[in-house]
Amino acid sequence: MSFPVTTTEANPLAPGSLAGKRALVTGSSRGIGADTVSYFAGAGARVAINYRNKEARALKLVAQLEADGGDAIAIGADLTDPESVKYLADTIRTSFGGLDILVLNASGGMESGMAEDYAMKLNRDAQVDFLTAMLPLLEPGSRIVFVTSHQAHFIKTVETMPEYLPVALSKRAGEDALRDLIPSLEERGIEFVVVSGDMIEGTITATLLNRLNPGAIDARKEAAGRLYNVSEFAAEVAAAVVDPIPVDHTRLVGDVSSFTPIVESEITE
Repeated sequence: MSFPVTTTEANPLAPGSLAGKRALVTGSSRGIGADTVSYFAGAGARVAINYRNKEARALKLVAQLEADGGDAIAIGADLTDPESVKYLADTIRTSFGGLDILVLNASGGMESGMAEDYAMKLNRDAQVDFLTAMLPLLEPGSRIVFVTSHQAHFIKTVETMPEYLPVALSKRAGEDALRDLIPSLEERGIEFVVVSGDMIEGTITATLLNRLNPGAIDARKEAAGRLYNVSEFAAEVAAAVVDPIPVDHTRLVGDVSSFTPIVESEITE
């Protein structure tokens, strides 16, 4: 199976295509979230960069986007803390007046020193609670994108690395809980898309997995043929806010032959 070709330097969104749009990407001070928000800003959207505790990095990204002519703000908020989420929502309302694009990118569960139920609390409970808190800000015609991995999306039928299992189970639980909201979202005129990709080279998840299970990412790369890097996958996330809603609300990025029989209509070409 061939992979879609995505240039790391090229914005998948046309210049000005998001002019007048307001976007929030959770967990966007680095990695996939940072590149996604950069693509949005490059297409003319006003963007909100969410971070949990890396303020300096978020402010540096704001400065970079503004230097390139973008319109960006940074908002610190822990998605598992209701008061923190309320602050974020209030800031969005004051600064932007509402939202047209919401990318649920923040996730975790492999960090050390966290409670046993942290992965489920962040990847399922907080995602639903956060979306509920953002609903009053989302206009009809807006779109929500939930970012996940093939290892989580297909966890009900395909085993994953033991070190990643708690994250995979919790992210799939979060996806299922969000999918349950689709009928009520559609009643409001709000669209919903899941973007699922394989392990992404250069992410903190891949780094932690390789630390816990040396060679795991190289083995996955060999099995898949190649893995997307951060910029390439972020380009797919960014494109998901403008492309037609795919089959079953699911945009599968790259090779899925290791996870399921090929469903051509679901594969990004």
